[in-house]
Amino acid sequence: MEITVYGPLRSATGKKMVEVYPSGETVRDLLTAFVDEYPKTATHLSDDDGTIRPSVRVMIGEHKATLDDPISDGEQVKLFPAMRGG
Repeated sequence: MEITVYGPLRSATGKKMVEVYPSGETVRDLLTAFVDEYPKTATHLSDDDGTIRPSVRVMIGEHKATLDDPISDGEQVKLFPAMRGG
């Protein structure tokens, strides 16, 4: 599945568009596969305990997805890292 990544995720992956192959069919499965493929992205997406940060945004098409939303091959996916700062 092709994902467009933004912000510091591009530095961590070295690319604007990446391919990952999730073992399941949800956004959570996709993020797990993404971090497995690109371990440097973990600090931009999750807390130390592995919990996905609330400010991480995944867009499927033009809609914001939740972690439990289903996702199928061919979907347009955009991944934005957690927001930081004050």
